[in-house]
Amino acid sequence: MAENILVVDDSRVSRMLIRTIIAQAKPEANVIEASNAEEALQKTEQTSISLATLDLNMPGMDGLLLASKLVERFPAAKIGLLTANIQEGVRQRAQALGIGFISKPITEEKILNFING
Repeated sequence: MAENILVVDDSRVSRMLIRTIIAQAKPEANVIEASNAEEALQKTEQTSISLATLDLNMPGMDGLLLASKLVERFPAAKIGLLTANIQEGVRQRAQALGIGFISKPITEEKILNFING
């Protein structure tokens, strides 16, 4: 069965970039895109995910709150928080949730390191 990978970012360009990198690294994967947290939760109601990249700063629910909900539903999923703003408080909350960091700007190397790391 194909692996489901969730990509959540309010920037369409960022989603396209991440999708392209994932498609090259894992062509068999099914990439689920969402532009905000509510959409991400809706799109994962009927499916499980093994990997997710979440933008921290989005309208509505932020990436950390979304991560906490996804960790509850998919405890085995590997989740990475994409942000240019790595404040100590954000880092501590992410570590408490057991999720990783991917610093912006997004590069192929950073995404591949997260996927394969």
